Amino acid sequence: MLIIPIRKYFVRDRHGELPFPEGTATTEILVSGESSGGGAGKILVASFCLGGVYDFLVETFHAWNPSLTTKVLLGRAGQWLDGFRLELKMTSIAALFGLGYIIGLKYSAIIFAGSVLAYLVMVPMLFLIGQHLPEFTYADGVYHIANMSGSDIFGAFIKPIGIGAIAVAGIIGLIRMGKIIVSSLSLGFKGIGKQKGASALRTDWDMKPSTVLLTQLGATLLMGVLFFVVCMQQSEYSVTQSLIYSLIGMVIAFLLCFLFTPVAAEAIAIVGVNPVSGMTLVTVVISSLVMAAVGLFGNAGIFVALIIGTAVCTALSTSGALISDFKIGYWVGATPRNQEIWKFVGLAVAALVVSLVIPLMDQGYHFLIEKGGHLVSNEEVLPAPQANMIAAVVRGLMTGGEQPYLLYALGGLIAILVTMAGIPTLAFALGMYLPISLTSAQLVGGFVAWFVARSGGSDRVREARKSQGMLIASGMMAGAAIFGIISAVLRLKETGFAIKHLSIGVNFLEETSSTGEPILGHKAAEWFAGFTGQAMGLAMFLVLIACTYLLARWGAKMQMKEEEE
Repeated sequence: MLIIPIRKYFVRDRHGELPFPEGTATTEILVSGESSGGGAGKILVASFCLGGVYDFLVETFHAWNPSLTTKVLLGRAGQWLDGFRLELKMTSIAALFGLGYIIGLKYSAIIFAGSVLAYLVMVPMLFLIGQHLPEFTYADGVYHIANMSGSDIFGAFIKPIGIGAIAVAGIIGLIRMGKIIVSSLSLGFKGIGKQKGASALRTDWDMKPSTVLLTQLGATLLMGVLFFVVCMQQSEYSVTQSLIYSLIGMVIAFLLCFLFTPVAAEAIAIVGVNPVSGMTLVTVVISSLVMAAVGLFGNAGIFVALIIGTAVCTALSTSGALISDFKIGYWVGATPRNQEIWKFVGLAVAALVVSLVIPLMDQGYHFLIEKGGHLVSNEEVLPAPQANMIAAVVRGLMTGGEQPYLLYALGGLIAILVTMAGIPTLAFALGMYLPISLTSAQLVGGFVAWFVARSGGSDRVREARKSQGMLIASGMMAGAAIFGIISAVLRLKETGFAIKHLSIGVNFLEETSSTGEPILGHKAAEWFAGFTGQAMGLAMFLVLIACTYLLARWGAKMQMKEEEE
């Protein structure tokens, strides 16, 4: 709703000034789509099945071990390296491979470079220096480095550095877009009250200004009601206090959405990149500081701050996508009002799907796992880097617990140095935060994309194979996601923990008998965790790579044949 009043300003008044890179590419696809054959559809379906079946065999049947480690595959040499906490890992699944294929070699390599610094430089260095230290306490934790694994060292000391790097990278991104931000702050006022009636041109029709304003007001008031209910559930706050907190939270949420929405739209229109992470982090920090300043702390404060961040994040994401839709519609002659109405339908469907899928994924895979008597993020399965970063920041601001601020600052310093070196800062910072097992699989996907784009005997063949990449990778990731949901369903109690009967290499003990004994479908194969299981995982990953190459060749042949016809 906030982007509708300034639609004409972006798509018509500044036509020819703003490049709209994503909108331009999409428009070209739409315009040329009518003359295309069915080759693209075949490739999309084939890659969907490839990614879905591959990851279903991995995550449900556990037919082979996708968690590859040098500690196992290199035998004694790998164990010797692990003594120095030097271990390279890779989660060889189709979803990560497809993601790396889309990202491309350049950014996959930059992300992996951040992981190399974190895992293969910082972790061993910290172990070599700290193994001689006695047990010590830092940031509410007790550590004895000599007894810690490489993963433990990374989680305790290196990951906070990655958090600091991501945070500063987001701020640097905002600073770099300073001109866009300054020029966009006043755009939210444009168009309000200027629409005196329906235009005679269908391509100028928008939703009624009164509808737009009333919807904005209703959404803001509902958010205030939500904040009031949450505050009232805390016995230490009176009705008056809860009302004040809800009003302040409601106003902050609306103002930040109002100010940041044009920024996101202009960023998409100019560079095709939406600085959602950076602005969401800034939003959460601002809202946390304000709510803490007026006396709202603890769980209620965390909830309010995160809901404000959620509202701003959603507004930024939606406005960036919608402004591209508006520009595409302007080029192809669509009716803006229809686009706006159907956008609401799409948002409603997406919200309902997310509200079902997220709890389902949590029940099946668990966002949090117990480790050392505490619930910690499930980094190996669901790392969620930005979410965990924001959670750490909010928790520190709202609970008053001791935070590793020195490590955050070190990460920020690294981000500044990386920026000065001309390296994409956020990509490198994400690599420092993410498990190297994920970034290494993405690197393989990026390398395969680079190789496929350069294979072939002529420029025409190479260009045709390169153009298949987005279809193949998108289909592969979509298939892996859909089959991943099916796998999560099979892990639920409501399905009788059916996965325990299907899994070959992993035991699932969620169900117990009346005497409290775990019920197993069958005993896990002994070879799964050892060299045999990982060697099979490596071999099957190579098969996935070969299939991807063959799909690119097949798709390129169909594309060139269609062009000739």
